[in-house]
Amino acid sequence: MHIAWLGKKSPFCGNVTYGREITNSLLDRGYQVSFLHFSQEETDSNHWQHCKEVTLPFFYKSQIYTIPTPKSSKILMNALAKLKPHVVHGSLTLSTLDFRLPEICQALNLPLIATFHPPFDSKLRNFKSSTQFLTYQLYAPFLAHYDKVIVFSRLQQELLMKLGVHKDKLAIIPNGVDTVKYSPGVSCLKSQIKAKRLFVYVGRIATEKNVEALLKAWKQLDMGEQSKLLIVGDGPLKPSLEDFYGREHNIYWLGFVADEQKRIDILRAADVFILPSLVEGLSLSLLEAMACGVACIATDAGADGEVLEDGAGVVLDTQGVTTQLKTLLPLFRDHNEITQLLGQKARQRVLDKYSLTSNISQVEKLYQEVLERKNISIMSHL
Repeated sequence: MHIAWLGKKSPFCGNVTYGREITNSLLDRGYQVSFLHFSQEETDSNHWQHCKEVTLPFFYKSQIYTIPTPKSSKILMNALAKLKPHVVHGSLTLSTLDFRLPEICQALNLPLIATFHPPFDSKLRNFKSSTQFLTYQLYAPFLAHYDKVIVFSRLQQELLMKLGVHKDKLAIIPNGVDTVKYSPGVSCLKSQIKAKRLFVYVGRIATEKNVEALLKAWKQLDMGEQSKLLIVGDGPLKPSLEDFYGREHNIYWLGFVADEQKRIDILRAADVFILPSLVEGLSLSLLEAMACGVACIATDAGADGEVLEDGAGVVLDTQGVTTQLKTLLPLFRDHNEITQLLGQKARQRVLDKYSLTSNISQVEKLYQEVLERKNISIMSHL
């Protein structure tokens, strides 16, 4: 089967990782994959296996959204007509091309699947969640024109159904982690930085991630010389936060770590992973930490609370994160048995529900269902 994948290869974000993991896994299983993405030049493909690429022009591209040029839709349509894939799968990039894609595929009689995973908070407890809700309101009417829409969680499905998307259009297939690669193991990092207890945040340093709430709690507590906090990632707030919350508070800023094995070593060394986000989709960093057997604390934004429910981790309310962490951080610092137990439960939760192998099998099944339905529809019109 030939899959035309429309997604992102840069800049680095969850959408990029999702596209890389799914397409590489499909290639491993014998599928033919063509990758269509926004780029002005050849992209470093070290992390991608060999597949045919089609680049689409754009005016602006960021981690959050993309502005394509007017001719990008014509280039896309011509490319799909030439490639003749069995299925088109769009990992939606928050661009105007997302709205044109159903029309293009309908003209070419191609089955079309979307993966829709912008961050959200279904309880609308803050300005950021209200802003993200507008994205869902904007997309909901257009998602009806896709043959099937993959969402990552039950909560996301319920939110879209409230906005008028029919349940039959939605398929819950969560993010998945390679549980062999991301697994508990030995790391020398704690000894290198002289840490007895290691707390880690991995993600963008941006308003919606609410990192400052974690930093405030850490600074106010004075966790002691042997407890260290690692901040892994980059973003618009990093320079100002790093200036104010520095090494004198046992906070280490590592910036963006591109090397995957180094990121795994960081997670294997961690005692506690913390994600204080105001909005989320389904955090891949959270799943990776869980797969490495790390005790996890995360807010109930997006689907993260759903992932940690029933004792797989500690779930925070998005309001008052600093106050909640001031209670929890000393507890996790002083009681190793708690972190060990939660780490074991986190690992088991990923094995049960969030493995990449299971994810790919569900995607394969969805492709077959959509193709069969499309063929039946074509036959009924003959």
